[in-house]
Amino acid sequence: MVTDTPILHVDMDAFYASALLRDRPELQDRPVMVGGGHRGVVLAANYPARAYGVRSAMTGTRARRLCPQVVVLQPDYDLFTAVSASVMEVFRRVTPLVEAVSLDEAFLDVRAAGRRAGGPVELGEWIRATVHDEQRIACSVGVAASISVAKLASRRAKPDGLLVVPPDEVTAFLHPLDVGELYGVGDKTRTRLHRLGLVTVGDVAHTPVATLRRDLGHHLGGHLHDLAWGVDVREVSPGRAGVFGHGGPPDRSMGAQETFGRDTDDREVVLRELLRLTAKVTARLRSAAVAGRTVAITVRFADFTTITRSRTLGEATDVTQEVYAAAVRLYDAQGLQRARIRLVGVRVEGLVPRQQVERQGVLGERDRGWADADRAVDRAARRFGSAAVRPASLLGPGAGR
Repeated sequence: MVTDTPILHVDMDAFYASALLRDRPELQDRPVMVGGGHRGVVLAANYPARAYGVRSAMTGTRARRLCPQVVVLQPDYDLFTAVSASVMEVFRRVTPLVEAVSLDEAFLDVRAAGRRAGGPVELGEWIRATVHDEQRIACSVGVAASISVAKLASRRAKPDGLLVVPPDEVTAFLHPLDVGELYGVGDKTRTRLHRLGLVTVGDVAHTPVATLRRDLGHHLGGHLHDLAWGVDVREVSPGRAGVFGHGGPPDRSMGAQETFGRDTDDREVVLRELLRLTAKVTARLRSAAVAGRTVAITVRFADFTTITRSRTLGEATDVTQEVYAAAVRLYDAQGLQRARIRLVGVRVEGLVPRQQVERQGVLGERDRGWADADRAVDRAARRFGSAAVRPASLLGPGAGR
């Protein structure tokens, strides 16, 4: 099959909420959010809730102020993983070239669709119908000549739609968009570009590439200029299934937990353990060349009651101090000063390749001091062993178990 728009980006609509609502028809037309209970953050919201302004990463308290009647459902990660695996199998019935970038979205290159009849539009509609019939959830599809444009097209197709951007319409599609819509541009990068007077994608496109490279760095300025003209040479790579660059199901999080030798209500003991676990997790993130945007902690009490709380950061990170600071805020927000605790854990979720974060970091002028310190520790650990360098607070009595 020869086509000038061979790339599909398929994105599940309100995936987490939709998966939970499949067997709850009485809630289909009511505003629903996933997570956000007590002081947690919203993992997802269905479209009726979004109409009130409820969004993912918002605090549950704010979401309930915006929509007092919202129904709160707890996430079921086993269900999400199972539904995602089934959806990915639908994609692989179309083409072996499937790159899963999260549980609820993937890129497909349909030039490898083989004997299955139809062009990209027909294949996209078949995917939408099959996912709806088999999994009872909706998805949106963007069809284009490149990964970045297909991603933007699927966003514009939501909810439950399909949008094709032919090569000769790419600039007309891209240039009116806010620069924050470009694939890989985060909030900090968007703010920086706006400060430079670059508000729309067209502004970036019509700025001399030499000027962009001067203001943003040689590689980054050129990269954004290419994206603004729809130039993106990346290819769909099943070998990147999962953020670690190998095949198989994608790892979406990394974590560690520890059971105390004795139940404790000592905040300093708990925080010291959180720091040790955080350092362990972030070292693994850096080794795998990934970063995550959501930090979660698990606390198990002496009676085995267990709670999990999470916080979504402004940008993905692999920096120990940034993850630890979020973990401490989550712990302190629970008011557990007198609670006897049996176990604590730290997890970083929503993993993405670190190179995406580094691009945003330079544009956003993130302070790299702690990141540089982490990498120095990593080098020392590789040369002298993992116990060679540790945070000072872990050198006290009972540390270094």
